Amino acid sequence: MSTGVSTSTDKIIVDRSRSHRNKAVSKAVRQTRERLQSGHASNSSFDRDVLKMYVASMLQGATIMPLFIVLITALGVYITENTQLLFWALLTLTCQTGNILLARRARRQEITPESARKWRRLLLLGQFLLGCCWAVFALQGCDTCEPSSFILYKGATLLIALSVTAMSNFMLTPAVLVAFAPAILALAAKSGLSRDLLEISLTGLFTSTLVFFNYISDRLFKSNLRILSYQSEKDDLIAELEVAKSMSDEARRRAEEANLAKSRFLASMSHELRTPLNAILGFSEVMSAEVMGPLANPTYKEYAGDIHRSGQHLLDLINEILDLSRIEAGKYELSEEAISLLDITEDCIGMVQLRARAKNIAISDQFERQLPAIWADEKSMRQVVLNLLSNAVKFTPQGGEIHVKVGWTAGGGQYISIKDNGPGIPEEEIPVVLSAFGQGSIAIKSAEQGTGLGLPIVQAILAKHDGQFLLKSKLREGTEVIAILPAKRVLQSLPAVEEAQAVARKRKSFA
Repeated sequence: MSTGVSTSTDKIIVDRSRSHRNKAVSKAVRQTRERLQSGHASNSSFDRDVLKMYVASMLQGATIMPLFIVLITALGVYITENTQLLFWALLTLTCQTGNILLARRARRQEITPESARKWRRLLLLGQFLLGCCWAVFALQGCDTCEPSSFILYKGATLLIALSVTAMSNFMLTPAVLVAFAPAILALAAKSGLSRDLLEISLTGLFTSTLVFFNYISDRLFKSNLRILSYQSEKDDLIAELEVAKSMSDEARRRAEEANLAKSRFLASMSHELRTPLNAILGFSEVMSAEVMGPLANPTYKEYAGDIHRSGQHLLDLINEILDLSRIEAGKYELSEEAISLLDITEDCIGMVQLRARAKNIAISDQFERQLPAIWADEKSMRQVVLNLLSNAVKFTPQGGEIHVKVGWTAGGGQYISIKDNGPGIPEEEIPVVLSAFGQGSIAIKSAEQGTGLGLPIVQAILAKHDGQFLLKSKLREGTEVIAILPAKRVLQSLPAVEEAQAVARKRKSFA
């Protein structure tokens, strides 16, 4: 019975059984991307956050407006000696207290996106009632005092109240208009009836000031809304980063499992396959050489040769896979010593000469003599040269030519170049050929197909020597491969030290 947990090491990077952990985050990421693609977020998407900010701001400044009302009432009673202002102050403080209680209730309750509109209407209604109180104040008059002084007092009071309301209520966009539209109507009605120039001037000034503060509050609201939008996008991008991190952790875990499985497989293959292969190669060689006596049927001898060649091919494949795995795992150790690149190249040419003659391929060399020794691993460099020469012989047609060069590089290093006049490699297939198990279209159609590990091993060995590998090829123009070793690998010979005359030993003198 399946437990729902993936333990395989297949090519699926992310474990799909863990997808439920990231559903909420993935949903938020999708919504963010859709919003970013469609433009800025609408105001309705942030109603809940905006109301919370408005309620918090209102409660923080809850004592400012009551103190202001008490102060202007005391000043008005002192100037006009009109006790009716006390009843207005009581009414206005009652409305202000109701707004504060409403804000506290909204803070205690959880404001959902569905209930945001209801709370918005209630808060605007509270501001309207408070605005009606300011309209009552605008209708106040004074028969016993000078009209200009009272209008100055009333105008200053209304302007200060407007500025305080605009700065504290800008998160509730129409609050400024709702709160002071009744005061504007009251001032307009009173100035229309009295036709007093000061009253008309106060009405015009207050109206223009209300328009200005409404514009300022609207700009502040949009600015805060934009900040909320950026904050939301940042949170969603952080969520996306968390998804990417979880996917990366899962991919790393899967890669570690795959690497462990590969190591176990290679260790098992090295032991379990090489042991029977040695027997297959040994017995098939004995049978094909007829060591124990002639075979009655010549077909059996041919079969024995085929078995030996197939077993040798399989053994070479296992060795190449193990070499490449050791290099990738960092376990490929170099046994460095002073070697001659010329000697190694000549030995490798001799090893492939028999196969080249069987295909009537001519191998020419162009060596720069008296090259100094290089500091490298002889076995690895021999494998590099032999792989490159074997590929050249394999893909060069009958009667072709192979040119081998060994010499100095412009930077003071040494190089070996092997160029053939074979079919070449299409330019778009060069990255495929240089990858592990990669084969070009020419190699697939060829009768002598390889494993596709020769060139990756060559690249890895040269990289271990701090060298460089170049492949230049064009279709129907041949292929040239160049293995380059850096100048720091070249051992420069030092001149002999001339014999110097012995220095006479000084006699010690004692006082």
